This record gives sequence, C-alpha cells and structure tokens, in this order.
Amino acid sequence: MNIFKKLVLILTAVFLAGCDTISSSFLSDSHENTDPPLVQVPQDQPAETPAASGSVSDSAAFSYEGVPAWNGSPFAYINGNEPFFTDQEKGETDSFLSFSGLDALGRCQTAFANLDQAMMPEKEREPIGMIRPSGWHTVRYDDLIEDKYLYNRCHLIGYQLCGENANEKNLITGTRYLNIEGMLPIEDDIAWYLKESGNHCLYRVTPVFIDDEMVARGVLIEAYSIEDHGTGMKMCAFCYNVQPGINIDYKTGDSARAETSPIQSETPSAYTYVVNKKSGKFHRPDCKAINDISEKNKLYSTESREELIAEGYEPCGLCQP
Repeated sequence: MNIFKKLVLILTAVFLAGCDTISSSFLSDSHENTDPPLVQVPQDQPAETPAASGSVSDSAAFSYEGVPAWNGSPFAYINGNEPFFTDQEKGETDSFLSFSGLDALGRCQTAFANLDQAMMPEKEREPIGMIRPSGWHTVRYDDLIEDKYLYNRCHLIGYQLCGENANEKNLITGTRYLNIEGMLPIEDDIAWYLKESGNHCLYRVTPVFIDDEMVARGVLIEAYSIEDHGTGMKMCAFCYNVQPGINIDYKTGDSARAETSPIQSETPSAYTYVVNKKSGKFHRPDCKAINDISEKNKLYSTESREELIAEGYEPCGLCQP
C-alpha cells in the first residue's frame, strides 16, 4: 500500500509539472507580439529634440503661386494670417530649436523652434563672415542702399531670439531690404512678446526657393504663442527677398540696376521727386523737408509717384506728392 501511494504521488507530480510547462509555453506564445515596438530614434537626433517638420513650401498647405506680387511692402500676410501649425504642435509646451539639413544644392530649409525667454542670448553676436550661403555675392550699390551692400547673411531664426549665430543651416543670402525692412521688425515683435509675457512662441521660418534657384524668393514666417492660444502672437507672413531699384537673378545671385529706375547719384537737369534714402520717403522738389535731408541721403528721381511706391518708397506727409 505504501509503495502504491508513493507511485501515485510521483505520477501526480510529473503530470502537474508537465501542465505547468505547457501552460507557460502557451502563455508565452500567445503574448509574444502584444507589447508595442520600441521607437527607433536616429543617432543624430536626440529623442527630446523634435525635428523640423520639413519645408512648409513643399506641402499642400502653402504655395508660392498664391503669394501676391511685391507691391512695395516688405511682407504680405498669407492664409488670412493663420499659421499652418497642427493642433499637436500648438500644444507643445517644451522649448526646442531645430534646423533642417541643407538640401542637395546646399540651400537652407526650414528652421523650427518653440521659443522662450531663456533661449535669448545675453552676449553680443559674433562674426558670421566665414559662412557663404547659397547664391552669395559680395556686391555694392552705394547710391541705392544705405549700408551699401546688396546682400546680408540673414538668420532664419534671429540671433536675438535663440542665440544661434554662425550656423550654415540658419543663414541664407538675403537682401538688405529683406533683412532690415522685412524680418527684423517681426523678430523685434517676437522678442518683445517673449520678454513681456514669459510665454512660449512657436516660430517657423521657411526659405522659399523655385526649382534650382540658389537665392530664395523670400521666407515664410509663422508664429503662434502657446499659453494664450495665439492671443498674444499669431502670424503667417511672406517676406520678399527683393531690393528696390535692383534686379536679382535668383538662379545665380547676380544682380543689376533696374533698367526702369532712373534714380541718379548726381542731380539731373530735370526730376520729379527727391527721395530720402534714410527714411524711405519721397518729396516734391519744392518740399521744405528737403532742406533737412543730408546730401548723401538724397536721390533724384524722374519716376512717377506710382513707380516709386511700387519700389517701396512712401510719399511725404508734408508735401503729399
């Protein structure tokens, strides 16, 4: 009897062990692929730094063909001044700064950031002359441009906003007009908002190139303040990469005086208006304000009122030409 009981106990233990093995094997097989796969992060992109969303100009949301022709204003509002950010992007609360790589032609692409005051630099900007953006030329028009040089190295995201300086992914060949009249006032507004509010602001700048042209036709600037849902800052604007009185070959970066612009460096025998290079205003020849303009800032034009306005100049409020 004792031998029989021992045999039963041994057989029962073996049976239960086999069931446990079968059960474990079954559970393991049935749940083998239920865990979510690991997300692979590219080695050159930290997981905590969102990548730029790509060139906005390549998406269906924005088309350069829909940009109005330049009419004398340094920028034009696009899409009803509504930026193309997604709802997910508008919900971003962490600061980041991201630059797309150069394309096959060595041209800058989209720069994207969620800015805050902590990202703004405290030291002066250092030289950037070692960077040569696509289409770069060193060329002067002393009598047409106050600072003489046609082209500037234009930051996509301004240094004052992020502290990023001599970065080839953040610098394009832009006219003085684009840099000072178009982009700088927008950057100043963003900087003021960041300092005053302490909030975040999504900011995306996309240079727009046509085909294989080496100089951008302009830049699309989008801005959206996060914490107040766009109440404090919201913008969608295209800044024109043009220079009044100068024709630009965007394919090469070459330039020439506009053939239709008769503005002279010396006083002609007959002229219709006097242009103040510093203020950008034009006056009648008998306007009293002309006496206050230094000779180095005077330009004499035989163009019509409409032509001067089309080139970006403004009529004097005193003589109302």
